[in-house]
Amino acid sequence: MDESDEATKASCLDWSTEFKQDYSALHAATGVSDLVALADDALAAGNYDRAIELYSAAISLDLATDAVFANRSKARSGKMLWDDALLDAQMVVKLTPSSYVGYQLEHAALHGAQRYDEAIDAFQTMLSKFENAPDRQTQKLRQQYVNAESAIQETIKAQLDDAPHRLLNTFTGRLCDLEVQVNTFKTSTEYKELLSSILVHVDFRMEHIKDVVARYFRCVTLSHRWEGKEPLLHDIQDKGVNELNPVGGIVKLQSFCKTARAAGYRWGWVDTCCINQDNTAELQKSLNSMFVWYHTSALTMVYLSDVPPSSKPGALARSAWNTRGWTVPEFLAPKVIRFYQNDWTPYLDDRSPNHKQSVAIMQELEGATGIDAQILVAFRPGMIDAREKLQWASTRVTTVQEDIAYSLFGIFGVQLPVMYGEKKQNALGRLLQEVVARSGDISALDWVGQSSEFNSCLPADITSYKAPPYAPPSLSEGDIQTSISLLRQTVAVDLAFKLYALLDSLNAPRFANCRLHLPCIAFRVTAVKRSRAQDQEIYEVKADGLHDLLITTEDKLIQFSSPRPTMQTFLLVRPWNRYLLELPDFAEPSGLAELPDDADDTQSEDDYWSAPGSPLQDSPGGFPEAQESVDSELSDRALRLTARLTQPFGAFLLAHQRGGEYKRIASDHVIIAQVRDISSIPDMVKTLEIL
Repeated sequence: MDESDEATKASCLDWSTEFKQDYSALHAATGVSDLVALADDALAAGNYDRAIELYSAAISLDLATDAVFANRSKARSGKMLWDDALLDAQMVVKLTPSSYVGYQLEHAALHGAQRYDEAIDAFQTMLSKFENAPDRQTQKLRQQYVNAESAIQETIKAQLDDAPHRLLNTFTGRLCDLEVQVNTFKTSTEYKELLSSILVHVDFRMEHIKDVVARYFRCVTLSHRWEGKEPLLHDIQDKGVNELNPVGGIVKLQSFCKTARAAGYRWGWVDTCCINQDNTAELQKSLNSMFVWYHTSALTMVYLSDVPPSSKPGALARSAWNTRGWTVPEFLAPKVIRFYQNDWTPYLDDRSPNHKQSVAIMQELEGATGIDAQILVAFRPGMIDAREKLQWASTRVTTVQEDIAYSLFGIFGVQLPVMYGEKKQNALGRLLQEVVARSGDISALDWVGQSSEFNSCLPADITSYKAPPYAPPSLSEGDIQTSISLLRQTVAVDLAFKLYALLDSLNAPRFANCRLHLPCIAFRVTAVKRSRAQDQEIYEVKADGLHDLLITTEDKLIQFSSPRPTMQTFLLVRPWNRYLLELPDFAEPSGLAELPDDADDTQSEDDYWSAPGSPLQDSPGGFPEAQESVDSELSDRALRLTARLTQPFGAFLLAHQRGGEYKRIASDHVIIAQVRDISSIPDMVKTLEIL
């Protein structure tokens, strides 16, 4: 030992001697119990420095107990002196190995030092040593551990319930199923810190558990255009994407993982490789769940392979990505989205976290898609405005023909069987059937083009919705009031009530075995005359209760007139729209009259032209004392409805079939009709069965 070491040793001995002398004097003045009591008071007051000083004094005087070491460990933890706190905790275990206190303090010190593995081991060691301990505190600690694991497990399950079955680990580049994802979490620092934190803090908030779990499992989804040979599940199963030869679609996957990882995301989902295309059940579930997956993703990255770096505004609108069917739900569903050029730099160099908040980008997307920017930002799936949603998809294309319908499942909020090979007419027909039957929205029947083999009232192709729907002339409130005043002079008010009651009593449209049961106002065609023939056939048509009109169709119609009638019946039909009743939401039928509700709500050809039996017709006056018994609001609604029924409307043509059903005759232009005789309508309110 050199002179400096000797000097240091001497100095330490002098300090130790002086320390003992000082605290011996303090001990003589206060007594051991008073010294420890002072330390306890300091600890309780949060004065950790003073508490450590006093507990150390007691220990230096060889007056320490396990309680003194335990309390000094707590004081040192309060000062974040984790290593020192751990030494005291270990001393407590040594002095009282039959007590849980030392192990609990060990756990707290190790947790504070962020040595979470060791902290959990210390807690588990305590539980194993006192497995059969009868005291309530030990049982409480054991239950605390069980509750902690259970709370985390339940939170994980809730988080992953609607998650994709298989994800890419952006760090390893490997595909992981749900079990591997959970196991990866349980070996992570995040999990160990969370579990250890719950064991330290008995009143740990459930919200924090959810936040930690959600943050760990948050996922990035990719929206892109399939090009060439995209890597499928079997191409990368049990392989690391980053280790594969960077050619073709592999480069896209590698860049996606790199970009997602750089943004702080561990998990990614890509439709090419994260779905087992050969597993029918998995494919079915995936296609029905995709909209939800994109919606719940933390971020959707849109890769524009044909948009070069430093592109100017307009490049997004011109991208082929904007022509694909599946990309519609992929940009409507997400809450957060970012567009990337082909070198994976942000479009327009916009490095904001969410391009849905970019006015410039959303305006460009609105112009390219025809979808209002506000809808792009905050779209809600459902069947409202069905015709508008169908128009969004009318210009899109898909590689597999059925996908043009399947890609719309999420937009309408429906889940239907996926049956590749059924052909697009059947796939689209099943979707439209579901929309009409569940919502009662008849706007899906407003199209021009060819009829579907699924049902003649539905189109053969989504492109039939490309043309905007027919919009009748807009009526201002002043126009309506003027019409009502005129109706009061020319039409009996009881006729308006009768008409309102008949239409209010109609059931919603429904499908059964691909047959549409359609409530409507049907006008018998009385004459058809061919006007001229070019590429299409144009016919002059007359119908009971309507002004004369023209119909353009590729189908050849039988020409006939009243003096020379035809054996086949043709009808011009106005599908009934209950919104014209102007009923408040959740309203029941108006109760103007109890109309019969037959089990079969369709009429055969024999009884079609006879007016339906109704209590409304039992009295000569139609509605006895109607004006006195019906409130003014209902009276106003009845007259407003009558006024609207006199306006032009979009109609379609039906031909009667031998079995009593009808088929729609497709038209290449909207058929616009207008009522000539409002008094004829009550006899024309029917429900027809259409093949």
